[in-house]
Amino acid sequence: MPAPPNRPVPQRTDPLDLPLKTALVRLNNGISPASVAMAHVDWLTHLSVLPSKQTALAASAWLKTAAWLNYVVRSSCQPDAPHCVEAPPDDKRFSHAEWQLPPFSTIAQAFLLTQQWWREASTGVRGVSRHHEEVAAFTVRQWLDMLSPSNSPLLNPQVLHETARKCGVNFVHGFANWWRDAIAVAAGGRPRGVEAFRPGEAVALTPGKVVHRNAMVELIQYAPATDKVRKEPVLIVPSWIMKYYILDLTPDDSLVKYLVGQGHTVFIASWRNPGAADREIGLDDYLELGVLDTVAAVQRLCPDTTIHAAGYCLGGTLLAMGAAVLGARKVHALKTVTIIAGQVDFQEPGELGLFMDESQVAFLEDLMAESGYLDGRRMAGAFQLINSKDLVWSKLLHEYLMGAETPMTALRAWNADATRMPARMHSEYLRRLYLENQLADGEYRFRGVPINLRAIRVPMFVLGTERDHVSPWPSVFKVLRLAHAPTRFVLTAGGHNVGVVNPPEGPAANPKASYRWAEHPVDEAPADPQAWYDAAQQERGSWWTCWNEWLHRHGSGNVPARAVPDVRFHGKVVPAPGTFVFQE
Repeated sequence: MPAPPNRPVPQRTDPLDLPLKTALVRLNNGISPASVAMAHVDWLTHLSVLPSKQTALAASAWLKTAAWLNYVVRSSCQPDAPHCVEAPPDDKRFSHAEWQLPPFSTIAQAFLLTQQWWREASTGVRGVSRHHEEVAAFTVRQWLDMLSPSNSPLLNPQVLHETARKCGVNFVHGFANWWRDAIAVAAGGRPRGVEAFRPGEAVALTPGKVVHRNAMVELIQYAPATDKVRKEPVLIVPSWIMKYYILDLTPDDSLVKYLVGQGHTVFIASWRNPGAADREIGLDDYLELGVLDTVAAVQRLCPDTTIHAAGYCLGGTLLAMGAAVLGARKVHALKTVTIIAGQVDFQEPGELGLFMDESQVAFLEDLMAESGYLDGRRMAGAFQLINSKDLVWSKLLHEYLMGAETPMTALRAWNADATRMPARMHSEYLRRLYLENQLADGEYRFRGVPINLRAIRVPMFVLGTERDHVSPWPSVFKVLRLAHAPTRFVLTAGGHNVGVVNPPEGPAANPKASYRWAEHPVDEAPADPQAWYDAAQQERGSWWTCWNEWLHRHGSGNVPARAVPDVRFHGKVVPAPGTFVFQE
């Protein structure tokens, strides 16, 4: 496909550069040192020529020092003296009662004041580009998270108490935990305990069969659980950077099982895990085989009806592209479109945007040039960096210093079941969607024809999650102004995964679950996400029931339950969860 006008075609990786670039990628966990260095040079250069900012920072340092010394004096006489600074609401590192008593409270207060000062220093520097400011602030935050007193066995009162109680045995257990993890990482293995959550045995248990297969996906149809089913089937397209069974975990928290129990005929796409031979598979191939071909397959299996199509994460992005293609072609295959925590406008992609600039993308392209793909563990590493307090340093405290073991869960085991991305597809995805935002701008071409999201004219259900580090809900919200469709937007509590896997009842249900929602006619959604938030109706419970009610309202009644056909592949019927899900 030719590059859009005025956009240079990216240069191919020179083989001479590969050994050095590959070594750097592995040393820096996939983060471009040039990108980080440029951000800090931009920040420091502009800070060095701003005496006003320097003076403000010096004054802030003196005020914070004075406030801390005052607190030290007050807390020595009154242990429960009011703090001079409070931790952010999402920072639970110093919430334990032992951190509230001196000298540990004074240590925590000093750290929080230091953290506050560095936030002031790394932001608001006139002349620094927004992206460089975000990268500099993020890097500073990573260093501070690493140096937090909560990570020190000598400064953390919880660790000291546990060490005294167990006579140091906690460190023995912690070293054993670290050693097992180190061996697993060195051997390229998976975390301990995941073997207990093998698909088809402990997860992905909803009965069904593979009814269609192409070069990239297996299409699974699930057996009905009711005598009557809704006329329109539900087709789910998950993200290709994850195994599909996050939506069919255990029977207690399976969205697939819930939908089947509510009388829906459910299909789901299970992506093949590509390898080096698939390096030239592109984003257009994913759209063709993952959406358009599966829609056609469902139409053949359920003739004389249209489809409720849903896409999760990148699957939602891909589904929106496919729905626009079908709309432009006047193919009336879809009854509705549901986008679950997926973006179509990447101008404000949240903290993942920290890893999206020309230097970073070129760095990843050099890595993929050698292997032909990007290992999903690189993506997992980026997600861990974004939320390092909870995903990295809390593990160090809990497992390595306290000597405890975090029990493996179905969700954690799924998270460790990483997939790969073909080099060409991932490069196109990063460049054309993230860097150039071609989809939102109407410049993305599929098989040479521009995709216009205004061609989506069927009702839409769009879900965002409040604490989403992958697809921030204000970014997800933008599809309401890009598609030409009546929309129900729902914002659920939780994050990208936990907020989505949110059963309404049973042992896995969250009693504190809640969501906000509002309906909007075509082009009448507010432009400002905050204005939407302030006006939206709040409900208690799971968003699943909200979606199910919406699907029923946009359906055409019931029909007799559809039996799952016996489709043979190499002479055999393949039961769910299929074969692609087992590819490593």
